[in-house]
Amino acid sequence: MSNSAASAVLTTGDLSEATRAVRTLLDLADLGQAEVDFEAVVRSPGVLAQVRHVLPDLQWWALAGKEHGSAEAGDDPAECLPIRVFDWCRPLDRAEPFIAALGPDPAAVRWDLSAWPAVPEAGLEKISQKYAYLTLSVNSRDLYQDEPSQDHTVHVHVRDGDGDQIARVHWLAARVGGRFTGRVELAPL
Repeated sequence: MSNSAASAVLTTGDLSEATRAVRTLLDLADLGQAEVDFEAVVRSPGVLAQVRHVLPDLQWWALAGKEHGSAEAGDDPAECLPIRVFDWCRPLDRAEPFIAALGPDPAAVRWDLSAWPAVPEAGLEKISQKYAYLTLSVNSRDLYQDEPSQDHTVHVHVRDGDGDQIARVHWLAARVGGRFTGRVELAPL
């Protein structure tokens, strides 16, 4: 199994600033076959209702474990809160409504891009779809909602173990007024 290296390039308490940074990075990416994935921990009935409005066919299971409730068992998620939500391969236009639905609950929204294009003037080669991702951690500093926070972190993904790609991370961070802090999480592909 290979990994991508998710590098934190911007952390802010302002969700609209984080969303603007994501939009800027999406404008730089090849979005030809792009899609978006969602993971979240939903704790309240109000957030659950808003999230289900955006993603009605939500895949979920109780945070305490699947034996305490799941979508595949046909359980009512409102009776199993808190729940862990997973939804994959959605159109890009679902991302911002999902983010708006979250309230204070932690989530990760990951854009699976077609590529990070070449940037010849910066000496950067194209990065293929396999390693081209962008993640916004909402109300969390990490990819997996293990570090709840009142701020939001934008991560750019590149190949793990490829030192040449660190230049891409710095270049992307500069596009959004952020900087690479050195914080990297490995994300299985």
